[in-house]
Amino acid sequence: MGIMFYGGETPIRIEDRALAHLKVVVATKLRRGESFTLSWRHADDAPRGRSTIWVHPSIPLRFVFDDPEPATLSREWIEELASSANSSGGIMLVSEHLDEEAPDPLPEATPSS
Repeated sequence: MGIMFYGGETPIRIEDRALAHLKVVVATKLRRGESFTLSWRHADDAPRGRSTIWVHPSIPLRFVFDDPEPATLSREWIEELASSANSSGGIMLVSEHLDEEAPDPLPEATPSS
């Protein structure tokens, strides 16, 4: 389980593989100077609900992974996240498509205490 540190906010725990894909899309948007929202559903062990943050190039951001080896990335998952990043709703963190089923919401992301 990795952690995304954003500004002064509480660290957000996201599964390493999902975080690796998210990092690619976020870095691309920020490199272009683009702001956007990032939303996720709370993990089962967190209070019920969902969260959204406004991601802006001037706000510090750091990704920390538990696994020392980089994940093998899925082009399709990156494209899906990038497409949502370019929509008015921003990035909605969804699970990876491993077959033709509809995506399940992620994150199993939870603010760390």
